Amino acid sequence: MGPSGAGKSTFLDGLAGRIASGSLMGRVSLDGMEMSPSFIKRISAYIMQDDRLFPMLTVYETLMFAADFRLGSISVSDKRQRVEKLIEQLGLSTTRNTYIGDEGTRGVSGGERRRVSIGVDIIHGPSLLFLDEPTSGLDSTSAHSVIEKVQDIARSGSTVILTIHQPSSRIQTLLDHLIILARGQLMFQGSPKDVTHHLGRMGRKVPKGENSIEYLIDVIQEYDQSELGVQALADFALTGMKPPPISDEEMSISTVLPTPPVPRTSQDAHQGRGAIVGGKRLPLSAGGGAHGNINAFDHSVRSPWGTSRSWSASHSVVTETLKFTPSRQRTDRKMHLPTNASPGYYTYSNDILQSTPTPHSSDYTVTSDDYRTPNVAPNTNAHNHLGPKFHNSFFTETWVLMRRNFTNIRRTPELFLSRQMVLTIMGFMMATMFYNPKANLQGITDRLSFFIFTVCLFFFSSNDAVPAFIQERYVFVRESSHNAYRASSYTIAGLVTYLPFLAVQAATYAVIVYWALGLQGSFPYFLLMLFISLLSTNSFVVFVSSVVPTYILGYAAVIAFTALFFLFCGYFLNSNDIPPYWKWMNYVSTMTYPYEGLLMNEYQNNDFFGVDTTGQNITGVDILNGLHIKTEESHKWMHVLILLGWAVLYRVLFYFILRFGSKNQRT
Repeated sequence: MGPSGAGKSTFLDGLAGRIASGSLMGRVSLDGMEMSPSFIKRISAYIMQDDRLFPMLTVYETLMFAADFRLGSISVSDKRQRVEKLIEQLGLSTTRNTYIGDEGTRGVSGGERRRVSIGVDIIHGPSLLFLDEPTSGLDSTSAHSVIEKVQDIARSGSTVILTIHQPSSRIQTLLDHLIILARGQLMFQGSPKDVTHHLGRMGRKVPKGENSIEYLIDVIQEYDQSELGVQALADFALTGMKPPPISDEEMSISTVLPTPPVPRTSQDAHQGRGAIVGGKRLPLSAGGGAHGNINAFDHSVRSPWGTSRSWSASHSVVTETLKFTPSRQRTDRKMHLPTNASPGYYTYSNDILQSTPTPHSSDYTVTSDDYRTPNVAPNTNAHNHLGPKFHNSFFTETWVLMRRNFTNIRRTPELFLSRQMVLTIMGFMMATMFYNPKANLQGITDRLSFFIFTVCLFFFSSNDAVPAFIQERYVFVRESSHNAYRASSYTIAGLVTYLPFLAVQAATYAVIVYWALGLQGSFPYFLLMLFISLLSTNSFVVFVSSVVPTYILGYAAVIAFTALFFLFCGYFLNSNDIPPYWKWMNYVSTMTYPYEGLLMNEYQNNDFFGVDTTGQNITGVDILNGLHIKTEESHKWMHVLILLGWAVLYRVLFYFILRFGSKNQRT
């Protein structure tokens, strides 16, 4: 907890492994063994502030798809049973079949959407659950409901760590352990019940009827706005040295002797008080539901006056071990302690969806890459195994992603129908404008205009995919950050999903214009070239969408490249007349190959197409020679392969952007 800019989210991201390597000093260890971010991510879930969900999926469908991704080894009936139990646990039974919704579609409420977001990430029972301000943007009642459900999750076996800005007094009673930060420094750590005592030792008395935690926040802000700053309170939390009063009018009300300062080790002095992760052991058993320990802070980070503490001194160095106190153990639940359980591990014989307890580091067989400390070796006698990185095979992931894509397309057919209408209407317009062209020079010019317009039309028809993927990218980042599926599965599923729709669009346009214009080339080739044109264009637009941060920049980039491709495709200047220093643009332009391919399909023959100004007959080969386009049949198919290669290249680049450039990390 802490005011805005206190460092709450940074601290949480540091524990969760969401900060890029090299951007944060310190370390994170589990039960004394230093762990890599990849290991932490495999046993944890992270719920961001923003709810990144598909608006046209129902609550049940959203959770069921999450179960398909995260619970690959169990049967479909078991997945459904688990989803139904989770819906009941999260209080979503009445909205089970309601769409998630967005600004344009009415759906579940804000609190319900937040609970769905939590459910998506806990469906597999993670050992650690990180939540970044789960009550942000919610009213008091909804916020309390969300935290109550989160507390139930902690009681079922997961360790829950969350940041929160300004919780109500009702929410504060649900918290087991509290860390208050200000400007990246520790102000207090301990039980919420100890805040009053902490203030008393500071020389501050909580006014009657006022909440102690809120009053501490006010005191922190007073010091922050004074010349002393929050450093005085950080020293107080670290050493017990009473902070100087802000003014002479403030009187000390402390009735207890001050606690002697805690000497700092040479390591602490070297790293400074700003170190965020590493060093001291911080056992995390929030809600008594887990028994793993995450180490945080290289210096003493706990309030020296917590009620649950034990002190031991050796060589003038004080080491404190603080156990979180389980809060509000419910009387309607019978608690059982397993015979092989470690202290602090609770299970309840209730209907709450059980999770996996936070593991000891010795519970897993891990590779040496999971440890960053050279002298720490994996336990070769471990009896449990972490398992594979992904829960499903590549083909299973692809199939589930395709099913979800088809569901979204069926619920939001606007994208497909808008392209279909555009190509259908423009096909009729082209068929009527260039109907049965004459056998003269004007007829040849009309055909050339038709071919270049067709290529441009197919290139522009995919521009509306820019905002579609940019909105979906946030969902991909959230789901893939904890290994729900592979980036390769997502890439292939997106490609295969849209292939039939691209084929229908190309076939619709081809059937309308081919016979109306009396085209003499091969119809299968004509249809194939139109289809691959749509495929390469769609791949290009998707690739651009993965690079740009907003759809406005995406549109600008696509339009700019479209203009360049159009300029160098060979229509304004044929490939032989383009200056040498711009020749490479003719090869890069993905409009070059469908334009020349369609011309070769139409004119690679000696058929009569018109008469020139001298009265000589003009054949198809003459037209190609005049445009400096190859007349061999093999070059026609070579253009198909080159255009297909560009489509594959854009998809591969798209994959690499997703795989290495769309990390859910802060720098």
